[in-house]
Amino acid sequence: MPGSGYQSLQDRKTSRAFSAQKLSDETIFTLMQGTQLTASCYNHQSWRFLFLTEQDALEKAHQALSGGNGWAKRAPLLVIGFSRHDFDCEFADSRKYYLFDLGMATQTLLLVATELDLIARPMAGFSPEGLREAFDIAPEFEIYIVIAVGYQGNLEDLEKRWQIKSKASRTRNPLPNNFFLNKIETINK
Repeated sequence: MPGSGYQSLQDRKTSRAFSAQKLSDETIFTLMQGTQLTASCYNHQSWRFLFLTEQDALEKAHQALSGGNGWAKRAPLLVIGFSRHDFDCEFADSRKYYLFDLGMATQTLLLVATELDLIARPMAGFSPEGLREAFDIAPEFEIYIVIAVGYQGNLEDLEKRWQIKSKASRTRNPLPNNFFLNKIETINK
């Protein structure tokens, strides 16, 4: 029987409705500390996360969000995830793990947030250059993710289209589309 990690995956919410309730310093520290436990290639821990909680920092980040992510402006915490290639493993065959490790750390953050009864929603709709400029992130870093984090808010406060999407059941591909046992027969898009 799967344990609590599996349950966190089941419980993870994809809502866009955030409460304006601030997160405590203890909660933010727990998010950081839990995420820091993520496995990484040779334990290089190549991820970097900028946690934004102060109003002026949040407003600067809001300017970099795409129009479709306006719902994230209610979140009391935005987290910017970034890394750079020389922070991680580089093998002779050119495999680089820094983005894989950043992705794993992002998933860990989502699961820690779920354990804390928070919503943590990752976004790709933002301007990396806008964030780079607003927060003086050096050009050698690749900015890949922004995560809105907070407590569940009222769905009725969202635009109708986001209410509908937030209420929809979570769907996943049938297992044979993504998983193979001993051989690959057909790979579907």
